[in-house]
Amino acid sequence: MFRLALALAIALAAAGSARAQEAPPTESIQIGLSTDRIAITSDFRGANLTIFGALENSDPVLMGHGHYDIIVSLEGPPREVVVRRKRRVLGMWINTESQTFRGVPESYSLASTRPIEEIAAPAAFAEMSIGVHSIRPQPIVSEADPVEIAEFARALLERKQALGFYAELDGGVEFLSQTLFRATVPLATSVPVGTHTARAYLFRNGQLLQETSTELLIYKSGFEERVYRMAQNHGLIYGIGSVLLAIFTGWLGRILFRRD
Repeated sequence: MFRLALALAIALAAAGSARAQEAPPTESIQIGLSTDRIAITSDFRGANLTIFGALENSDPVLMGHGHYDIIVSLEGPPREVVVRRKRRVLGMWINTESQTFRGVPESYSLASTRPIEEIAAPAAFAEMSIGVHSIRPQPIVSEADPVEIAEFARALLERKQALGFYAELDGGVEFLSQTLFRATVPLATSVPVGTHTARAYLFRNGQLLQETSTELLIYKSGFEERVYRMAQNHGLIYGIGSVLLAIFTGWLGRILFRRD
């Protein structure tokens, strides 16, 4: 009986020690979209996509002192992009050089609880590929001059930003409570068609704790969808039809607005 009681005491002590050594649950993050499908029709004038999220196992004390940060991004489908450089030749501006990059996101929007330079160092974001300036277009011809490649890549990013396809919104993530947050990302009228990826990053004191993602499908609908499919699958017919339509429109305009 004494041996049995001693064995039971040892087992209970071991179980208590194991529970004491268990690590506390780590913080995690979950997100969802206001919609996972957006149809582009003839009357589409842009839209706002709301990304909702929740923190799990967060520390109320750290939350109260602002030690948690959220970064949300919406990245468009990757495409192959050709960047051309124009030079003045014999009084005319013509394309003289070009560089082709692969895997370039068609669009990229980022929102954060505060300016990202206050969340972590730029080198850390570059390593994690977070932010517009962390996008690194990869050239098809890697043997080209690295300095020239860097110039074309910089021109590509600047052009994307000027057209509004790449943007960062400081303070775009709003905490609704200690565990719930939301971010609103605007979608332009010319938002690219395809599968977009929404990502959320959870930081604590500048350290990345977790990343999660979900997908958004943007597609053409109605007449626009039929025209898009025609252009993609029957390029020759689409081109001939466009030329004929232009000729007919010009002829009809001349008939309607002639002055004789």
